[in-house]
Amino acid sequence: MAKRVALLTNFIPPYREVLYEAIAKKVDDFQVFISTPMEPNRQWKPNWGSLNVKVQKTLTIQRAWRHPHGFSEPVYVHIPYDTLWLLQKYQPDVLISGELGMRSLLSLLYRKWSSKCRLILWATISEYSEQGRGKLREQVRKFLLPQADAVLVNGESGARYVRSYGVAPEKIFVAPYTTEISPFTALPLSKEANQVYTLLYVGQLIERKGLLLFISALARWGEAHPDRTLEFLIVGEGSLRSTLEQQVLPPNISLSFLGNLAYSDLPQVYERGGIFVFPTLADEWGLVVNEAMAAGLPVLGSLYSQSVEELVSDGENGWIFRPDDLEAAYSALERTLSTSPEELARMRSVARSRIQNLTPEWVSDAILMAIHSV
Repeated sequence: MAKRVALLTNFIPPYREVLYEAIAKKVDDFQVFISTPMEPNRQWKPNWGSLNVKVQKTLTIQRAWRHPHGFSEPVYVHIPYDTLWLLQKYQPDVLISGELGMRSLLSLLYRKWSSKCRLILWATISEYSEQGRGKLREQVRKFLLPQADAVLVNGESGARYVRSYGVAPEKIFVAPYTTEISPFTALPLSKEANQVYTLLYVGQLIERKGLLLFISALARWGEAHPDRTLEFLIVGEGSLRSTLEQQVLPPNISLSFLGNLAYSDLPQVYERGGIFVFPTLADEWGLVVNEAMAAGLPVLGSLYSQSVEELVSDGENGWIFRPDDLEAAYSALERTLSTSPEELARMRSVARSRIQNLTPEWVSDAILMAIHSV
């Protein structure tokens, strides 16, 4: 077992804390180095639990990410410039570096200086999430990835991406996104008649999440089915909220904006939903799909989400669609909302069954396999 393991990452989201604590229990010493307590576009409050955490001295640059799917959003590039000094002080046996930028370049430099240290790159990416990142990033990754002792990826899309940069298959280890699912699996699978078709979205209200076109498809569905009423619950905040609130909808379709909720309060809102909607235009994973399935919700999910690719089987525990095509989105809505209550009850059971083993404990074991391999 590695005696000292260092993890370098941007910040600690609430769903990561339990995974990091599971890793900490399985190694002699675990130190987390973060670039910032929390990024400005995140509503979470920093909470590190029992973890040993060090906030690095960091230069942060904001840049625009322009994606081929038509959206643009700000991203934060962190340059933790005290990395080499901190690693020399800590002297890890295994170094796990998140992201594939300056942090990982500095980690590779330390790896070359320290003959006893091994480097694992944690590439939380998918083929769709990495489009439009720019030529410089491509060159950095072409240099970085083949030199890692091992690479952690979220799923098969991430594995395909890193293999395209020359990483040998035996160096790739799959560690999907995970969270503590017991608060969600504790929810009842049964739904009241007025909940069965209630749609739910949880996430940022930004262009990348694909809500505008989806709501257009929903409005069209409402016009085609004036005899049915439908509620769409939307949890989260973002720059697109006012635009979404101004969308013209037929009277039988209602949008309910619930704002930001504390992470611990999310199970309550999943209990109110009947079908989870995730129309993202690009996501490296999409942890809300894990949460929804654990809560027993079938998922109407985008094929541009790696969690949908990995966890959703069309017609079994959800429906998969292309969110940047209005006809495809409308067709998916028709299939979803034409599903009988009895079939939806079966799908809720399948959804929960499929996710129940994807726990922080299981994923930490996968990460330990990568550590042992190096």
